[in-house]
Amino acid sequence: MMRIGLFLLTNLAVLVVAGLILSVLGVGSYHGAGGLRLGNLLVMCFVFGMVGSLMSLFMSKWMAKKTTGTELLDPNAPRNQAEVWLLQTVSDLAQRSNIRMPEVGIFPSYQSNAFATGWNKNDALVAVSSGLLERMNKDELRAVLAHEIGHVANGDMVTLALVQGVVNTFVMFFARVVGDFIDRNVFGRQDDEAPGMGYFIITMVLDIVFGILASAIVMWFSRYREYRADEAGARLAGKQAMISALLRLQTESEMPDQMPKEMKAFAIAEGKEQGFSLAALFQTHPTIEQRVAALQQLNCP
Repeated sequence: MMRIGLFLLTNLAVLVVAGLILSVLGVGSYHGAGGLRLGNLLVMCFVFGMVGSLMSLFMSKWMAKKTTGTELLDPNAPRNQAEVWLLQTVSDLAQRSNIRMPEVGIFPSYQSNAFATGWNKNDALVAVSSGLLERMNKDELRAVLAHEIGHVANGDMVTLALVQGVVNTFVMFFARVVGDFIDRNVFGRQDDEAPGMGYFIITMVLDIVFGILASAIVMWFSRYREYRADEAGARLAGKQAMISALLRLQTESEMPDQMPKEMKAFAIAEGKEQGFSLAALFQTHPTIEQRVAALQQLNCP
């Protein structure tokens, strides 16, 4: 129920903010007597595409805490030695990466996992699961934290949001261009007629189809940034420790994936592994085998 509420709240905020921006810009309807006004349409799609993506980015920390049940650690009053070690380790890794100390949290999950999120590298959150704390040794845990700090230092959250915004823009744009073309040439709509029900149905269907196809681009970037974060983890915590942590995660690949859907791209692991297939194009993470192979080729201790 909470996730549905957050989804509705986010979409309502997008509609309100995008509407205000379009009003300030003076962008009117993209339908005219002579057909589509492509300039207005492109601006409208860009505003809605980027506002939706950036709103999700700015709300990412708050939504991550709500959807995962993350409990933040108090840096001034850690409750036990495990919390002291976590805070000190994240602080050390953040200093070495030239970023501000992120918030640190623990979320309840039997599965070993971790994630990083936040709208910029100096206002981030790094969280680990209770299962990861129980099963990984300190070298492996430090490597996982270094991986997440790598995401933050590389600005991956911002870059992914921008990529998603651009993809959203072109999905919306081409869905409406094709929808208008079909409405005119198949359903016979005249220039002086308003778009009919056929146009809106076709556009909604194309939004879904083009969105699925375009998500392969976003997922490719997501997999690419995992390699970069693994490299950062190896350089900060040691290559063998990073490899050992990944292999530890591999042993849990058959466990049910407990990470909320909206947080999968920000986690260190994505549940069950898949080999080369059409479905693999839509994976947020490379396989553990691919990641370990890339690390083995890395020239660092």
